[in-house]
Parts: sequence; structure tokens; C-alpha cells
Amino acid sequence: MMVLYIRNMMCVRCKIIVELEFEKLGLHCASVELGKVETFEILSDSQLVEIKNALLNSGLELINNKKSILAERIKNTILSMVYNSECQVKINFSNYLSQELKHDYTYLANIFSDEKGLTIEQYFILTKIQRIKELISYNELNLTEISWKLNYSSVAHLSTQFKKVTGITPSLFRYFSNLNIHRPQMCEL
Repeated sequence: MMVLYIRNMMCVRCKIIVELEFEKLGLHCASVELGKVETFEILSDSQLVEIKNALLNSGLELINNKKSILAERIKNTILSMVYNSECQVKINFSNYLSQELKHDYTYLANIFSDEKGLTIEQYFILTKIQRIKELISYNELNLTEISWKLNYSSVAHLSTQFKKVTGITPSLFRYFSNLNIHRPQMCEL
């Protein structure tokens, strides 16, 4: 069994692309998760080059640097927290990341900042804002339900953070969204 780490896997579509690219090359995945693929085979250098090139065409990238891998694991843990309601935690965010990734939070924060050029907290907020945009666009939940789903203390807190990041209120975003002026994309972050 061999484990490969992949940068920019952000959604289910990315996982499907990885599975399809492996199939095209005649390779079999034991499992595909955000940022990680386990293969049944030990891959040769030429197979790794083929995979690297195939993934690059889809905006994905094989990574083997330990710091880059850890930064991707942090990113994917945050994505899972924000997008999967069963991952929503009521404990301190930094404690949650430390427990999940089995490293001290300060170490994680330093690695992430060095690799991504922004703090873990900034990335977490940007990811939540992206999710809010999607939920608003779906037009199935009101702002109170969205704020509850994403663990905001109040709608006011959600609205303030949303406006700070996007420059507009969630209500104005909903209005534009209903006019089809803006449609957020899954792999935007």
C-alpha cells in the first residue's frame, strides 16, 4: 500500500477527478479522501510522473514535502469541519485541530502560515464565508439557521464577519444571488 498527498482537493468533485485519473492510468485506489489517496500498488517513478501530470491538468498537485502535507491536512480538516455538520465542534477550535492532527497548535499555526501565506484563523473564516455564500445561494435556510449550522454566536456576528470579508451584507448577497449575479463555486478557495 502507498499513500500519496494531493494539494487543492477541496470537494467531492476533486475526489472523483482523482479516482478517474487513477483509473485512466490503470491504477487502483484503496481509498480517496480530501488531500490523500491510498493505492493498492507501490508506484514506480514513471507512474508517479504520469499521475503528477494528469492531476496538474485538473489543478491538483502531488506533494511530498512534510510541511506542505501538514498544511494540506490542516486545510482539509477545516474544510471538513465547515462542510460536514457532523464535524461541527463546540470545543475550542485550536484544541480541536491539535487533537485531530496530533500536533501542538502553535506548531500547526506556524507551518500553515509559512506554507499558505495566511493564518489558520483567516483561512477558517474565509472557508466559513464561502460556505455561507453557498448556503445563501441554495435559498433553503434563513440566516438564523445558517448561523446556527456554522456555529456563530448570533446572526449579527455572522453578518458582521460576512460584510468585513465580502464588503456586502448577507442580505444583499442573497438579493444578488437571486438575480443570478453571483454564483459561488465549490473549489473557489
